[in-house]
Parts: sequence; C-alpha cells; structure tokens
Amino acid sequence: MPQDYDVAIVGGGHNGLVAAAYLARAGLRTVVLERRHVLGGAAVSEHPFGPDFTVTSLSYVVSWLPPSLVRDLDLVRHGYHVYPQGPYFAPRVDGRHLQLPDDKAARREQIATFSAKDADAVERWDEWMDGLGKVLGPLISDIPPKLGSHRPADLARQALLLRRLKDVDERKAVDLTRLLTSSAADLIEDVFESDAMRGVLSVSAVIGSWAGPRTPGTAYVIAHHHIGDLGDGRIGAWGFPRGGMGGVSQAIASAARSFGAELRTEAPVARISTRGGETTGVVLEDGTEIAASTVITTAHPQISFLRLLDRADLPDGFVEDIERYKSRSGTVKINVALDRLPEFTSRPGFDPSVHGGTIVLAESLDEVETSFQEAAAGRASTLPFADICIPSVFDPTLAPEGKHVMSMFTQWVPHTWNKHRHDHELELYADRLFARMEAVAPGFTDSVLHRQILGPYDIEHEYGIVGGNIFHGELTMGQMFHARPAAGYADLRTPVRGLYQAGSATHGGGGVTGVPGRNVVHQVLADRKRAQWRDRARLPQRRPASGS
Repeated sequence: MPQDYDVAIVGGGHNGLVAAAYLARAGLRTVVLERRHVLGGAAVSEHPFGPDFTVTSLSYVVSWLPPSLVRDLDLVRHGYHVYPQGPYFAPRVDGRHLQLPDDKAARREQIATFSAKDADAVERWDEWMDGLGKVLGPLISDIPPKLGSHRPADLARQALLLRRLKDVDERKAVDLTRLLTSSAADLIEDVFESDAMRGVLSVSAVIGSWAGPRTPGTAYVIAHHHIGDLGDGRIGAWGFPRGGMGGVSQAIASAARSFGAELRTEAPVARISTRGGETTGVVLEDGTEIAASTVITTAHPQISFLRLLDRADLPDGFVEDIERYKSRSGTVKINVALDRLPEFTSRPGFDPSVHGGTIVLAESLDEVETSFQEAAAGRASTLPFADICIPSVFDPTLAPEGKHVMSMFTQWVPHTWNKHRHDHELELYADRLFARMEAVAPGFTDSVLHRQILGPYDIEHEYGIVGGNIFHGELTMGQMFHARPAAGYADLRTPVRGLYQAGSATHGGGGVTGVPGRNVVHQVLADRKRAQWRDRARLPQRRPASGS
C-alpha cells in the first residue's frame, strides 16, 4: 500500500529542507526523499580524508540565508553559527599583494600601491554596486510575476513589481540596463586601470559561470555577489558556517524534524506519479510508493521534468524550454588537507585577515579571459584561477589542532567534461594550480596531506548538478527572473497540478539562500487554501428544516 503524506519533497538539499521545515510547522505531513546517504545536497560536509578532516565538498560560504528564515526556524538553537569571512587577498608572483579590507582608508592605501586612480575610484564603485544590489536584492527574494500574462491576478502582481522599482530614477534605470547587458570587462575597465584590481574583480564576475569576463552579461554576476546579509546589515557579507556548509543543512534538518517532518536518505525517486494532469505522489527506485497530493522537486529541472516525469504529461513548449536550459560549467572544486597554513612571500606569518579571507589567484582580467577561451576551445586552462578559503582558521572542529582544510574553487576545464571522467587531465590541472600557489606561498605543495579533485563529471553524477553548474543554470538574461527555468513557470508552479519546483534552478536560487524553499511554501499553502474554498463552494447548501 502507498505511504500517505500531504507533501513529498524530492531532494534533501538545503532548499528541500527549508520547505519541509516550514510545511511541517504549518501542520502538513511532510517527507523528504534524498538520493544520497547524507542530507544537504551541495551544502554538505563530508570526510574524504578520514574522520579527522571535515570538508565542504562543493559550496563553501554562506551569505544569502535570510535572517528572517534563521529566526523563523530557530536555527541558532539547532546549531547554526557563522564566522564572518575576511577580505579579499590576492598575492602576486612579483612578491606584492592586493588586499581589500573593510576599512575604507586601509583599502585605499592598499589599492594606491598599484594605482592612485584606482584608489580614488573604489569608493564610488562600491557605493554604485551596493546601490544596484539594494534594488536587485528584493527582486531575487520575490516570486516573479508572470510578465506578459493578462490575467487579473497576474496583472496585480506585475503592478507590485512596479512598486518595487518606484525608487529607480532615469540614471539608475540606465545603470541597471548596463549592468544586466554589459560584459564585466566593459564595467571594470571603465573604472580601474591596474591589473591587480581588474583581476580580482573579474573573478567575482565569472565564478561559477561558463563565460569569460568579456562575455556580455557577466557584469551582473559582480552585483550578484554584492547581494547578501549575515544579519548584521552588511550587504555582500559572507561567512563560514560552523561544521562546514553541512552545518547549515544539519541545522535546517534538525528544525524540520522538530516540527515533525520525516527525512529519508538513500531514498532515490524513480518517477513522479501523475493522473489526469495532477500529481499523485512519487515512486522510489525500490518500488516504494509515496502518495501525496503535493510534490515539490528540488532537483535540476532537466532531471525533474525530462527524467522523473513522462514528457507526454507536459506542454511541448515547456519541454522545449527545459531541453534548451543551459547549465554548462567548467568548474573544478579541489578540497585539500594541510599540515600547516600557507606562508605568503608578500605577507609572511599568520594573519587571520589573510588566511581567514578569500585568497584569489588571478593576475589580470586578460589572464582570466584567456583561461576561459582555452576551455571554450576544448583545453583545460593553462593558468586556472582560484577562489580559496581556509575555514579551519576560525572553526577548530574541521581539522586536528595545527592542521587545516582548504577549499579551492577553480575554473576552467571544458564544459563537456561532465559526460566522461578525465581523471588524468584533472590531476595535471590541479598540479598547475598548485604550482601557482607555490609561486606565491613557497612550501605550499609540501604542506599538502591530501587532495580531492571534483570535476564536472563528479559534480553532476555524484551530486546531481547537471553540467556541474553551482547555480543550477547560467546567470544570463535569457535565464533570469521570469524566464527561469521556463516561460510562465518562474512562480514555482509547474504544468502538472500539485507539482512545484524549489531548487537552485528557480529564480532566487543560486547560492545557499533557502529562498526557493521558503517561497514555494507560500505558493503551496495559498493554493491549498484556494482549493479548500473551491471545495466548500461546491458543497450543496443545507436546506432549512421544515417549519422553520
């Protein structure tokens, strides 16, 4: 007999867990079905080097998890804690470095060693980016209206969008247009002249993307990284969660269980069941049937709609949109266990603002662009760039005393490497990256105890992220806001009644935000309430008793 629930959630990543917590809190019988042996999806802490070292396999910092969500689910009580991340630190092979501390005077002084013009420009740049981020931030947390729809309810939501934009004047409207359509290079090179500044900013523009800094549309990705809040009001703030990113997922999972949600691991879903255009539940790979009038999928859309559903149950236009949906990536994530911290030629000794910040290996914008062009031509980058963090500087639970774990988020290899293993080529790629690190921190290679290399194939086949794209889709104008992941369905509903989507491929996804998981609950509860009203309206009216 089928096991009965109100809601079945496909995927136990952080968005699925957020949805489960809110739904269970609302009193709905909710079950989460996770394919892997551990909850968390891309926000998961694992032990590839044995029990002594805890690494965050894929995602590695938290920024966008809304403070209101943390409060709603009482995550602090369930173990959620974030150590604020330090500033950018970019060591260079000529023995110099660029650091971008929060203190404005110190930041100006750092930049001035490379360019007085850049030092004068940086404060205006930050204010400009933060201003645009404040406009875009609320839009990312909203459920987009159905632009182009003439239905009264949709027109009302479109009017609400205009209210969101009421403070956008003519100047800001032009700035937003430039931001959404220009290449990062167009913006960066207009403002900054030094290779040091251009290199660091170009990494922010392309991280996680299948695009170089000269690709139109990459300017937006810079602003994307200016949108964030750790709860202390700082826009663009980032931090390391205690216990790695799995600490975030485990806190949400604990909250969900406290509200009564059931969370299952090693429970892969084989198909989403439908009848007459409505979902009836799911069937697991072992044949177990889960009956549920509401199903929420957090899987990549090409998994959800092209593998778990019969395409005949979906409109042709929708299927075509999903087939065309782009989530290419050339990302390689390298996790490292170290027996000591790296010592940089340009900044010897331990400094928490250096070792506890973001270490960027990128000498110039042109170098980053060349790396992308090599991968686009089918070759792994000769000089891959890296975004590096050492969270064990703050969190002693991640490694034995005196030892450390390092996360190296790197690009690029050909995006087609998601189809087959390329272990030997990835080892050579990692060797080249380690040589870059050795050039600015002599002795680094000797300090490495273990390394784990996760290329596009591993990211897709082990973690279910098609193409290995961390945003579950390319951040281009054709795949943003009301167009993500398909025309007419950015509101988290789908063509199948009772089936919803809440993964990182939805609008508001990308990054560990929990926003899709929270937003889908609003849709589910609103739709259930409307259905209850319709059912009451259909009930026959009781006739008054005779003689009354």
